[in-house]
Amino acid sequence: MEPISFTLNGKPVTVTTDGERMLLWVLRGDLGLTGTKYGCGEGYCGACTVLVNKTAVRSCQYPLRNAAGKEVVTIEGLAKDGKLNALQEAFVEQDALQCGYCTPGMILNAYSLLLSNARPSREQIVETMEGNLCRCGAHVRIIQAIQSASEKMGGVAG
Repeated sequence: MEPISFTLNGKPVTVTTDGERMLLWVLRGDLGLTGTKYGCGEGYCGACTVLVNKTAVRSCQYPLRNAAGKEVVTIEGLAKDGKLNALQEAFVEQDALQCGYCTPGMILNAYSLLLSNARPSREQIVETMEGNLCRCGAHVRIIQAIQSASEKMGGVAG
């Protein structure tokens, strides 16, 4: 057991636990943030994607110890003051949600892309999102939502 401190959705937190526990289980079990989903547990499906220092990571394969001193953002932290982020709004507008299980991971993976490339091509979006699986088949609408958000955000993810 060790205390591990990091910033979570803009607020400092300290969790005392085994540093090898996966971030997914700390977020869901210890901190009650259930927007991050358990999918495959192997890092393949993307349902557990969160941002660590603005980079998309698979929290089911990310030991908590690695988050020490870093900024972690979950889907709960993307909206500000009760207002959805432009990317979240685009997912709603483009009906890219269907069952919604994969949506948090999809949005955070896409947000990471838009932070590093404000105007990605369709091909870059498709390539980035390939590792996030959607069983409902909403991929076309997901790509449209990301393109729409990129245009609305004017090159500024926020």
